[in-house]
Amino acid sequence: MKSAADTVVIAIAGISCSGKTTLARHLARVLPDAAVLPLDAYYRDLSHLQPAHRAAVNFDAPEALDHPLLLDHIQCLSRGVGVDRPVYSFTTHTRKASPVRQDPVSHLVVEGLFALYWPELRSLYHLAVFVDAPHALCLERRLERDAAERGRTAESIRLQYERHVQPMGERYVVPTRPHADVVVSGAADPEDSILRLGLPRP
Repeated sequence: MKSAADTVVIAIAGISCSGKTTLARHLARVLPDAAVLPLDAYYRDLSHLQPAHRAAVNFDAPEALDHPLLLDHIQCLSRGVGVDRPVYSFTTHTRKASPVRQDPVSHLVVEGLFALYWPELRSLYHLAVFVDAPHALCLERRLERDAAERGRTAESIRLQYERHVQPMGERYVVPTRPHADVVVSGAADPEDSILRLGLPRP
């Protein structure tokens, strides 16, 4: 856990659809002057590939993310400097032309699969959280999300989960669990999980 600074940076990690985003959004609502920085925004742009080849990329490995840009942006926000964060389209697997401005905030919630993967990122956090959830629950949530938000078929979702999501989660994400200051259940009520974090409430 990092010492206090102007911007409190909180990391939330866990396997796909474990409940990271839900917890991050709840946390941002209860903390004063807070914003969520999703690691999903930092997937590398694949516009140089043919559309048919983009879906074959392993998005569940750390190298799928633009780690240098992510690190730079979190460092800037930690120092009180705003950034233009990318916007990623999971439909086309490309970055959109217009980024989103993220101004400095008092509480920055960084959430994503690899939030606890890189040591350089971990050194910036005041609090590190890992969301634990069984694969059966995560797959159920992923089927619902990817069908509704990304227009994918149940068959393609299951295939991707079996080929990449589950094995990569076990290889890269689960081993980051020991780096967390607090482990919470992704099946629990987010408000209960927030109470476990021991953060001061307004």
